[in-house]
Amino acid sequence: MQLTIVKSDLSLHLMLAAKNLHKSYGNLEVLKGIEVEIKQGEIVSIVGSSGAGKSTLLHILGTLDTPDVGEVFLNGENLSGLSKDNLARVRNEKIGFVFQFHNLLPEFTALENVCIPGFIKGVETKELKAKALEILTLLKVDQRSENKPSQLSGGEQQRVAVARALINDPVVIFADEPSGNLDSKNADELHSLFFELRESLNQTFVIVTHNPQLAEMADRKLLITDGVIQE
Repeated sequence: MQLTIVKSDLSLHLMLAAKNLHKSYGNLEVLKGIEVEIKQGEIVSIVGSSGAGKSTLLHILGTLDTPDVGEVFLNGENLSGLSKDNLARVRNEKIGFVFQFHNLLPEFTALENVCIPGFIKGVETKELKAKALEILTLLKVDQRSENKPSQLSGGEQQRVAVARALINDPVVIFADEPSGNLDSKNADELHSLFFELRESLNQTFVIVTHNPQLAEMADRKLLITDGVIQE
C-alpha cells in the first residue's frame, strides 16, 4: 500500500472543533468554556503552566476523556453523543496519539508495535506489515524494525511511536509532551519530523508542550490560562 503524498494547504476545511468545553474534578474547575477550531494540515501547540488543563483538553479532544459540558466535532461528526464502542472505533480509525514515554509494548518488535492499531482495525497482516515498514522507512528507523523497544534509543522509540500513530491514516495526531523525555538533539529531530510529515502527508498535529522552541514553531500557539484559551 502506497502512502498518499499531498502538499499542505491551510485553506482546507475545518477538521476539529470544540465548543464550550467545561471540565471539573471535584470542586476544581479545570476547563471553563474552551472553544477550539483546528483546520486540516495545521500544527497547533497548546501551552500553559502546570495544572492549567492542557492535558485535560488534549484528552477530551482525543476522546480519552469526556467533558462535563460541551461538544467535540471531528470532520463534522459530533463525538459527544457516541457510545463507548463507537468512540473506541473513532480513536482507532481517525486519531493517532504520541505520548511522552512512548508506551511501546516491550515484548513486541518495532514493526509489531507499529502494526497494533492496524490489527485492531482488522487490516490484512501482509498489507499491514508492508505499510508499517514503509512508514518506518519514511521515519528513517526501518533498519530497527525487528528490534524490541529496549534495544532502541529514546529518539528511535519516539519515531516508532509516531509511526504507530500514523498506521491507520488518522485525520489528526495528538501529542502530549512528545519531546519531554528526549535530549535536545532528539527533541529537535522530532520537532522537525512533525513538520516534514505535515508537508509530505498533510498531517494535522495538536501538541501539548512545555518546549518553547516547538511551541513557537507551530502554526498557532494556544495559551491556556485559568481554564480558558488566549490565542
